[in-house]
Amino acid sequence: MEYRADITIVGAGVVGLAIAAGVADGNRRVYVLEKNDSFGLETSSRHSGVIHSGIYYPPGMLKARLCVAGNEMLYQMCSEKNIGCAKLGKLIVATSKGEIGELEELFDRGQRSGAPGLRLVSRRQLQQLEPNVAGEAAIWAAETGIIDSHALMKFFVAGMTGKNAQIAYRTEVVGINKVASGYRVSVRDGEEEFSFITSVLINCAGLGSDRVAGMAGIDIAGAGYRLHYCKGEYFSVGGGKNRLVSRLIFPVPPADVSGVGIHVTLDLDGRMRLGPSIQYVGGLDYSVGEGNRELFYRSVRPFLPFIEQDDLAPEMAGIRPKLQGPGEDIRDFVIAEESDKGLPGFINLIGIESPGLTAAPAIAGYVAGLIRGLV
Repeated sequence: MEYRADITIVGAGVVGLAIAAGVADGNRRVYVLEKNDSFGLETSSRHSGVIHSGIYYPPGMLKARLCVAGNEMLYQMCSEKNIGCAKLGKLIVATSKGEIGELEELFDRGQRSGAPGLRLVSRRQLQQLEPNVAGEAAIWAAETGIIDSHALMKFFVAGMTGKNAQIAYRTEVVGINKVASGYRVSVRDGEEEFSFITSVLINCAGLGSDRVAGMAGIDIAGAGYRLHYCKGEYFSVGGGKNRLVSRLIFPVPPADVSGVGIHVTLDLDGRMRLGPSIQYVGGLDYSVGEGNRELFYRSVRPFLPFIEQDDLAPEMAGIRPKLQGPGEDIRDFVIAEESDKGLPGFINLIGIESPGLTAAPAIAGYVAGLIRGLV
């Protein structure tokens, strides 16, 4: 007898797990397929760990709407479920008078997008908040913080498995075919291959999400779904310099929002690191170039005058699945139920980069709305 599932989710990153926890109800047969040995081993564990406020993205974008909603939801989850987080707040610093206009434009965008807890601060107020940070003015984003993302993912895993959903690790999707009652999903588990039928198929495959969309028969180039890998390196800061700031410190971001700029984050243990950088790459390379120390030093020196090159040590790198290529305009998340492509019940989530961690619980609610009535 052929096995059937109600909902199958490809990818056990933070977004896939949040969706699984949200759609599992104890009665649906919900499965998460993960090609790695455990959950969250790629994009979901290689990032700044920041709970964003939603300031960076134009009003109406899913990135803005879901980040603002997810920000509130995450803090509530952390409070109720004892997930580690700290609402440190963030300063976005203009280091020259020439950047003040860009800072004010960013502030206005954030206000229109509904980002909470924003205010402009003068040079004098900046010095009162962070005496060791240099700048002409700043945006204070009070609702920005940091989170233990691994603990958050464990919470989602517990939530889904507590409602009878299951995760299959070391299980890679190798084929998808539309059938009358849903989708036949072919998977490889070690040396074995098998297939099953699922009524709803949700593609949360992160760095491989465009490939999974292609397996279902979508022309990923024509649909605008082709991903570009963007590497971001991080350097740790030693020499006791972590005690010289108490908040997250960010530069005014690039105009194309390809990233938010090399910034300062503190983890829940008070360790400081800088990153991420931006480098489009052709594959998965998690090495950190020792030779990039000077780039990091020069990037943060204008607002962190106390940093010296010798304070910096290579730490880690992550890969972001971007829909926009080098020099292209910002792209929004793709979160789409693909009936208009002849694939009812197939839901793509593609280009889920920052602020995907912050938005994860709100994305889960959005996807739950898309499958309402389908299963």
